[in-house]
Amino acid sequence: MTKPAKGAPVLPLDTVLPGDCIEVMNRLPEESVDLIFADPPYNLQLRGDLHRPDNSRVDAVDDHWDQFDSFAAYDAFTRDWLKAARRILKPNGAIWVIGSYHNVFRLGAELQNQGFWILNDVVWRKSNPMPNFRGKRLTNAHETLIWASKSEGAKYTFNYEALKALNEGIQMRSDWVLPICTGHERLKDGRGDKAHPTQKPESLLHRVLVGTTNPGDVVLDPFFGTGTTGAVAKMLGRNYIGIERETTYRDLAARRLSRVRKLDAEALTVTASKRAAPRVPFGQLVERGLLRPGEVLTSPRGKTARVRADGTLVGEDVKGSIHQVGAAFEGAPSCNGWTYWHFRRDGKTVPIDRLRQQIRDEMADRPN
Repeated sequence: MTKPAKGAPVLPLDTVLPGDCIEVMNRLPEESVDLIFADPPYNLQLRGDLHRPDNSRVDAVDDHWDQFDSFAAYDAFTRDWLKAARRILKPNGAIWVIGSYHNVFRLGAELQNQGFWILNDVVWRKSNPMPNFRGKRLTNAHETLIWASKSEGAKYTFNYEALKALNEGIQMRSDWVLPICTGHERLKDGRGDKAHPTQKPESLLHRVLVGTTNPGDVVLDPFFGTGTTGAVAKMLGRNYIGIERETTYRDLAARRLSRVRKLDAEALTVTASKRAAPRVPFGQLVERGLLRPGEVLTSPRGKTARVRADGTLVGEDVKGSIHQVGAAFEGAPSCNGWTYWHFRRDGKTVPIDRLRQQIRDEMADRPN
């Protein structure tokens, strides 16, 4: 690994840094972070206390860090922290920001102003939202996350197959139904009250980090709070950097992080994208003797073709690759020959893709 130049700033991995996030990020090395997850102040603009129908007071967000004099002041703050975040993000890195209707549109506009490229907006639909006690508006049952790459055309991490596996084999959608942070996960202060008014559930960060980072990546949270991002990152084998100016939150986060244990290497392995798997030509199956020249392959509808020594097929009056012959038989513009063709072994019909996976497994077991 290349050592930093003498006098260059060192990346403080697995640390919660005190201070203003803009100042701290400006001291970190340029292009050093793989992912940023940001849960900035929402600027809720509350006007007085909020009460339930029984007149009990709602523990809402009224902390000083969520208060701004004007939209212009909030926009200036957003511009400055996003600029600092962009500087430390690697060219192929990405950023997630989360907000409510109070601020997410302003966040999205500034992301685009600074050259970020929005990949998705994700609706986190809360399965147990707080009711609208005044009965004057719809129950605010969701928050919005924006996922963006550093620039248009930049590469970024997306573990598509892993998210699909999380969703029982169905492609992950952009609406996520997850509960808000409650029960044992909700941190409490010495009086038994919520330690942080907007603590995010670990399930939300788990999905973000499994889907858009890899083990060993550096994840930075400039509004660290009580450390949900760090806790999930540590558990999943990612490095974290937290920035938090409030001493109380830093202390709570430190205690929380001290109790987190990293999962073992096998547990951290996720389903890889098929595009990332090593390429195995069909001809290699013939070369290896896994299929023999002259062996008959069958289609799901009973059509047959014979394997030739050069890894092509011949069937009826059609010759070509496993994909070309399959497409011709089906009268289709294309065909995935790996799943289309089957062979017989021990009285059973087996897809030829099983043989390809056998070779891939062997390749994965070879020492580097």
